[in-house]
Amino acid sequence: QVQLVASGGGSVQAGDSLRLTCTASGLNFRFWTVGWFRQAPGKEREFVAAISWSGTETSYTDSVKGRFFISRDNAKIPVYLQMNNLKPEDTAVYYCALRRGDYFIASERGSTYSDWGQGTQVTVAS
Repeated sequence: QVQLVASGGGSVQAGDSLRLTCTASGLNFRFWTVGWFRQAPGKEREFVAAISWSGTETSYTDSVKGRFFISRDNAKIPVYLQMNNLKPEDTAVYYCALRRGDYFIASERGSTYSDWGQGTQVTVAS
């Protein structure tokens, strides 16, 4: 059974940076995609970024392009989300999620992910 743990959230000022970490246990398969999603109060969950198991494919939602960067360790897990120039609208609970398989298409669709972490709160003050 896969268990994901998201960590690294906190309360910061606008313009600051944070790095989120997604660790996983129970990975007994080779191919996967890890995605970061977020959910602000009163809003639907939205896609933030994703990375393939090889690290050669990444994707981002438009609002974070150029500010957020997803990467993975050489050992492939953990997966990091470096968040720079944070804005108040980035305030949300951030979740990491994992799906099995050697494909990257539709990585922005939360419904394609089978395993989810517990979330870490990111609060950005103006």
